[in-house]
Amino acid sequence: MEVTVVQLEPVTVVAVQGSVDSLTAESLTVALSEHVNAGRVKLVADFSGVHYTSSAGLRSLLMTLKASRKAGGDFRVAAVQPNVLSVLSMSGFTNLIKVFDDVPTAVSSYAS
Repeated sequence: MEVTVVQLEPVTVVAVQGSVDSLTAESLTVALSEHVNAGRVKLVADFSGVHYTSSAGLRSLLMTLKASRKAGGDFRVAAVQPNVLSVLSMSGFTNLIKVFDDVPTAVSSYAS
């Protein structure tokens, strides 16, 4: 898994590539936590490159959502592949996390 960050003030876009599973979820959690801890609490995860997520990946997303909201921000997910979206939907995550079709729409949603 690779994580790339693009700062689009005031939104931080975290592009994730690869699988988010028990082997990689901790790295994602740490990467996302660093932004929240630094006060960058308006986050968008670009999941266009994620082809698989496990329950460990879902836990990472949930932890980030809670931390960012506690700090006065929010966490959104964009460009989710159909099979990953299915996992998010079946687990009820689409009721918790705002999911957008693409990154620009997710970023602009913070202006609303």
